[in-house]
Amino acid sequence: MKPRQDSRATERSRALIELFLDMIASERGASRNTLEAYRRDLDDYAGFLSAKRTDAGAATTEDIRAYLAELNRRGFAATSVARRLSAIRQLHRFLYGEGKRGDDPAAVLEGPRRGRPLPKVLTVKDVTRLITAAHAAVSAAEASAAERLRAARLACLLEVLYATGLRVSELVALPAGAARADAETLIVRGKGNKERLVPLGEAARRAMRAYLDLRAAAMKGKKPAGDARWLFPSFGASGHVTRQHVGRELKALAATAGIDPRKMSPHVLRHAFASHLLQNGADLRVVQQLLGHADVSTTQIYTHVLDERLKSLVRDLHPLADEKA
Repeated sequence: MKPRQDSRATERSRALIELFLDMIASERGASRNTLEAYRRDLDDYAGFLSAKRTDAGAATTEDIRAYLAELNRRGFAATSVARRLSAIRQLHRFLYGEGKRGDDPAAVLEGPRRGRPLPKVLTVKDVTRLITAAHAAVSAAEASAAERLRAARLACLLEVLYATGLRVSELVALPAGAARADAETLIVRGKGNKERLVPLGEAARRAMRAYLDLRAAAMKGKKPAGDARWLFPSFGASGHVTRQHVGRELKALAATAGIDPRKMSPHVLRHAFASHLLQNGADLRVVQQLLGHADVSTTQIYTHVLDERLKSLVRDLHPLADEKA
């Protein structure tokens, strides 16, 4: 039988959690999705503490260890446990720093060991097949004007995503002004509300012009479809196409191109952008800037690509590479 929670302990924990969330929203510029993820994780922690008749302001190191053990009993993966522990650490570090408690019970805890999985990456050939299939749908003779417009929008989304490595949330929220005819770069507002400049290749600009031309033709004499502030408007609550919608359309396109849809997502195309640049000699710190990573250590997940390239360089160029032992 589940232990009964102490409602007053829950309220005390939640008040402290809200202070922490206010801090990361104001000082770190955390997005709504990030805040919701932290709140879910920390509310679960608060519920566990409440059942033990304590709260975040009084929890001990042993309480936190017991919570982590409970997550393991509930079948949480090591990555999920590590994420929860990271949130708890940040909460307690904040509470200690703000004088809400006199110690940091999470400071001595280590997270579960976990191997960082390599990202799924499409080959250049795979991406070429996707792009070919996307543009074929635009010019299909049997397609209606509405179908061609939808296909042109997907081709534009695909080309821009692969050309820039944007996060899908950044891509769908591009303003209409991003489509200036002379624009060779995009100004992107990323995580933490930080802006960065990313180049936009000619293929992506052509796909953007084709999409906008078809959209203008479809809307001639009609009321604009969706919110005109966005490059990819829709009638949904956000005013622009959603991340989920782009993901579904990319999976359908992958199936058409003969690629396993399970391998396909907007994030996989972001990985392909980074990996293909590194394969062709790009500097890791340049890729870091293009991806909008705050720390190069995040970008270093792609160093397996560099490792293979360096091995090839030594094998092909070292004067003793062909010597027999």
